[in-house]
Amino acid sequence: MKRAILFITSLAVVFCSAQAPARDNKSANTPSAQQAQGYAGSQSCRECHEKFYQLWSTSRHGLAMQPYTAEFARTQLTAQQKDVLIGKTRYRAEIGKGQGWVTETGPTGKKKYPIAHALGGKNVYYFVTPLEKGRLQTLPVAYDVNKKDWFDTAASGIRHFPGGAAGEQVSWKDPAYTFNTSCYSCHVSQLSSNYDLKTDTYKTAWAEPGINCETCHGPSAEHNRVFRQAPKGQKPQDIKIISWKNFTPEQKNAACSICHAKMSPVTATFAPGDRFFDHFDLATLEDPDFYPDGRDLGENYTTTSWMISPCAKAGKLNCVSCHTSSGRYRFKAEEKANDACLPCHENKVKDAPAHTHHKEGGAGNKCISCHMPMTSFARMNRTDHSMLPPTPAATIAYQSPNACNQCHTDKDAAWADKVVREWRPRDYQAPLLQRASLVDAGRKRDWSKLPEMLTYIKMNKDRDDVFATSLIRMIPASGDPRVVPVLLEAVKDPSPLVRAAAAEALQNVPTKDAVQALVEAAGDDYRLVRVRAASSLSGRQDLPLDEAQKKTVEAAREEFLASLLSRPDQWGSYYNLGNYYLNRGDFKQATASYDTALKLEPRAVLAMVNESIAYARLGENQRSSDALQKALKVAPDNAAANFNMGLLRAEQNDLKQAENHLRAALKADPQMAQAAYNLCVITAKDRLDEAIGFCRKASTLRPDDPRYAYTLAFYLNQNGNKDEAVSTLNAIVEKHPTYRDAQLLLQRISKAKDATP
Repeated sequence: MKRAILFITSLAVVFCSAQAPARDNKSANTPSAQQAQGYAGSQSCRECHEKFYQLWSTSRHGLAMQPYTAEFARTQLTAQQKDVLIGKTRYRAEIGKGQGWVTETGPTGKKKYPIAHALGGKNVYYFVTPLEKGRLQTLPVAYDVNKKDWFDTAASGIRHFPGGAAGEQVSWKDPAYTFNTSCYSCHVSQLSSNYDLKTDTYKTAWAEPGINCETCHGPSAEHNRVFRQAPKGQKPQDIKIISWKNFTPEQKNAACSICHAKMSPVTATFAPGDRFFDHFDLATLEDPDFYPDGRDLGENYTTTSWMISPCAKAGKLNCVSCHTSSGRYRFKAEEKANDACLPCHENKVKDAPAHTHHKEGGAGNKCISCHMPMTSFARMNRTDHSMLPPTPAATIAYQSPNACNQCHTDKDAAWADKVVREWRPRDYQAPLLQRASLVDAGRKRDWSKLPEMLTYIKMNKDRDDVFATSLIRMIPASGDPRVVPVLLEAVKDPSPLVRAAAAEALQNVPTKDAVQALVEAAGDDYRLVRVRAASSLSGRQDLPLDEAQKKTVEAAREEFLASLLSRPDQWGSYYNLGNYYLNRGDFKQATASYDTALKLEPRAVLAMVNESIAYARLGENQRSSDALQKALKVAPDNAAANFNMGLLRAEQNDLKQAENHLRAALKADPQMAQAAYNLCVITAKDRLDEAIGFCRKASTLRPDDPRYAYTLAFYLNQNGNKDEAVSTLNAIVEKHPTYRDAQLLLQRISKAKDATP
């Protein structure tokens, strides 16, 4: 039986907030390489741009990271009043005179970690300490600026899902909290991680803490030179720097999104003016950090919800329409609170109370109160950039937040829903609820809504690219053949995000049309689409291509391989590289890549599972078993590990253990039709009624797969239920006329009936 290959398409992005406070200090880590590349530093801008320099140096961009000093501690922090308890270990920040420390007191004694840097400061200060091998690690205690309180860094980042379920807290020493990789240059400027895979060490360097002028404008040394040499009063024709004056809204948004997006990098070479989807992929609503309606649950860094915004879609609005280049909001003054919306919504702004149903001067009369309500995660406040109207009906359905109840805390969502329906006779909530219901069904793998999902993806009018992408990323799990024509159409969609998702979703579609579509996508104008197409083609060799097509596919393949290692210090990079080799049948290279992934993250269960597959295909069953045993030790309830172990034990004729693991897989993932099917085959030997139950489940979960329905009919017939067997087989023949096994079994049953006296 063929084993499923699991593939990561988007890695967890940054832990550290991309929104932070500013400073002009030079770092002791300044690399000479930065000077060679033409970077002159923010101080060099001051001579001609003093006003902007002062605005920048005190902003959240300029102070995104700053050195920890006694003066910083005196002016920004208060003493920690009680220890933070994590397990059996206590942590306390010591912020007296001189160097700050975090003291760890546990069963093995005390240890002190120096505080080297402070990150953030708008809502929270996080602190960084140097560890072994050049790692800069986020310390386990952080400071709440608003409450003036110290708290557990990792515990604050646990997502609490609707229904009461919660995520799992990881150790503060986990790679997720390693500044060198997780913060990915969104708190310092001109970062070089200088990671050495052989020794697993960093020699990280940066030009300046904070986000400096050259982050957005590029190297300034030549710019400074030509202006100093120009005659007084004359501006050089070529100013030798990246100017935003002629940037399109898309270019401005892209330059901000490199830090304000929940994304996975495709390259490490983005420069201001580049297109976002040439360098990054974007998390959409398949990610549980979002509610099904697109509102933020975990930390999502704005761009995904921004793309949902009708205002952003109009094509004129960009980040600096509402924010200054230093990150400040332009319309803080009370009398100008609604001016951000004035250019496009003049009639509503000029008579705001008529639109808002709230009094002039009140909080409810501000556009952002209803369209950009503020929520919090990990004690960090963030505004909803989808700019959608309040949808209390979605709160009722999915527990997502709505603006009405954030102010009217004494009322419930049903009250808010009634009020907005009285205010707005047009049911503006209906389309929002409809598309949220599709995302919710996709997450639950409820394919009863599949026809609606496919219709939504194909919509030309009022379709949202983020929702369409979310659905495209989920529907391949249905295994339904109706998905394929929609994906073939979507791979030619106007949106590069949609095209890339469709190219990825075609990975396991073996048809000639799918291959042709992927070959064409390998030559797409956007790198992200090319990379996803190359990934899907990686398991297909000896394709009948002409010379031009071969060059196109090979170029895309090289971009794909380069993209896998754009983050050379993350285990997922080598996991995906292992999957590439596994798809191509190079099992030794696959195991080597998985070994590297596991060296970086010894608890990477997916790498263990897929390494077991590679070993099995090499005929090394013991090593395959060992890899799965390790996976099950780390995650005893993991569905993929149990499923693959079940298959392996079945191949070894250890049917009792095979059944145990397959049952565990089905319990962990009740939608796993393959597990139910294999349980059917195993239990049919001595428990036919139970086997029929498993086969019925598999057939219900995957009505598109005739094997499951055929096996159900086979055992129904064996159990004496010939009428249901015949009706099941007739349904197969009607849906799959070429499925010969069903026809033959029908004939045998018919002959047996005729032979009965």
